[in-house]
Amino acid sequence: MAAVIVQNMSFKAGQTLTITGVPNTDATNFAINIGHEQDIALHLNPRFDAHGDQNTIVCNSYQGGCWCDEIRGGNFPFQPGQEFKMMITFNAEEFQVTLSDGSVINFPNRPRDTKYRHFKFEGDARINGIEIK
Repeated sequence: MAAVIVQNMSFKAGQTLTITGVPNTDATNFAINIGHEQDIALHLNPRFDAHGDQNTIVCNSYQGGCWCDEIRGGNFPFQPGQEFKMMITFNAEEFQVTLSDGSVINFPNRPRDTKYRHFKFEGDARINGIEIK
């Protein structure tokens, strides 16, 4: 499956990035990456059945060529074939991801940047909309 890549976007602290999409009916996992060309500030990876995890959301960051410590989220509101909506906001300290069921994942903004320009989506889902406000 082809990745969706948005470069030179302007996603600034205090803004909200809203993503809607639909996981494939046979989805194993998909990932949303926000950051810069090489480094990823937020890697959000809902896993239906992948990498030894089932119905788990794994968050991480990638800095200086290395993955950092994973943080696993609580609720898993994703269903194959059913639309999801995520709203992501951030400040210099952390990202806040609000999921379709209203649950929230807080993840540290490890690079502490206040503007990100690179968005990449890949895996077993179709993106229907990306909006920054």
